[in-house]
Amino acid sequence: MLVYLIRRIGQSLLVIAVMAFLVFLAVYAVGDPVAILANPEANQQELDAIAARLGLDRPIWEQFGIFVWNALQGDLGTSFVYSESALKVIIERLPATMELAFVALLLSIVIGVPLGVIAGLKPDSFLGRSIMSTSILGFSLPNFWIGLMLILLFAVELRWLPASGRGDTVEVLGVHLSMFTWDGLSHLLLPAITLALYKSSLVIRIAQAGTREVMLQDYVRFARAKGLSSRRIVFVHVLKNMLIPVVTVLGLELGSMIAFAVVTETVFSYPGMGKLLIDSINRLDRPIVVAYLMLTVFIFVIINLVVDLLYAAIDPRVRLSEAKG
Repeated sequence: MLVYLIRRIGQSLLVIAVMAFLVFLAVYAVGDPVAILANPEANQQELDAIAARLGLDRPIWEQFGIFVWNALQGDLGTSFVYSESALKVIIERLPATMELAFVALLLSIVIGVPLGVIAGLKPDSFLGRSIMSTSILGFSLPNFWIGLMLILLFAVELRWLPASGRGDTVEVLGVHLSMFTWDGLSHLLLPAITLALYKSSLVIRIAQAGTREVMLQDYVRFARAKGLSSRRIVFVHVLKNMLIPVVTVLGLELGSMIAFAVVTETVFSYPGMGKLLIDSINRLDRPIVVAYLMLTVFIFVIINLVVDLLYAAIDPRVRLSEAKG
């Protein structure tokens, strides 16, 4: 297990190093931040002074070397726009995005698991077929269109919910959260539903496939033979075993929700990391963009590492297959 752990950590560090190089090269090869930050009437001497202050007058390989050295010390650069640590600016927005992702994940479970179980228990019924057919819409409809339609219906026509912002927050363990106030929850609901629809469709399909597979197992047949009620079979035997692949996938999907909430946050003007990224791209605030992408890579790598280690701890065959490979 120790050898497997060392190998996986080494692979994770290699992925982070390669992605750091690619992200830095891609972001720093696009646009000229000096032209955006400088006064339109600035002369060449003033432009050169801004470039020198930001470190943009140095060769790109030297800029990358400085970035790596500072990153190893926990410094991912200073924002051109905010004149603060890029990581600090992003972390200030992190609770809003984490809250949105968590609520969306919770909604996808509440919606997806019951519907998936129903579709798995009655796959040939009209209800089961309708659920599976409807789930295709979650994969097909783009997030921005869903968000705009929800705004049009619930914010413009019905005026039940606000269309933008985060609303009132309350401090919980030093973190400002909006889900514990009615105003904040009303602001959170529409973007969370928008973000949850795709994941709900995914959960429905995984839950449906898992339910159908579990229903064919011998222990379910034995439970029926003992005369257990259908409700007890579903809640005690089927649901517990069906949730294993659902939880596994949702653990990885949480990372994607955090990383790819960009469109949803932009549509609803939700002040999270995604909206900060879009604003930073428009302003060519390179340190913010690089720090955001590196943080995203780090989150994905850590989640995958934890899942792999849990698999290896539960199933020794994973370690053996890695060793043979």
